[in-house]
Amino acid sequence: MAPVIETARLRLRAHRLADFPDSAAMWADPNVTRYIGGKPLTNEEAWSKFLRYTGHWEMLGFGFWVVEERQTSAWVGEVGLADFRREMEPPLGDFP
Repeated sequence: MAPVIETARLRLRAHRLADFPDSAAMWADPNVTRYIGGKPLTNEEAWSKFLRYTGHWEMLGFGFWVVEERQTSAWVGEVGLADFRREMEPPLGDFP
C-alpha cells in the first residue's frame, strides 16, 4: 500500500472509501478539469478514477495519495504518479 508521507503541514496517505465524496466533488469541478481532460467527470467516471488509485499501488508499487492537513485532517486534494498507458509523443516508456 501507499506509504504515508508527512511534512510540517501536510500528510500524504492512501485513499479510503470515505474519501470518494471529496474526490468526486473535485473531479466534477470545471475549474479543476479545465486543463485535465477538458470536462468535469460524472460520478461514474470519478469512481473509475478513484479505483485506479488503489490499483496503481497494488500492481505497480506507486500511485496517488490523498493530501490532507495534518492539524485538522481536512481533505486538500490528490497528488501522485501514474502509468495510464497513454499513446503520446514522445512516449514516456516505463516512467510514471
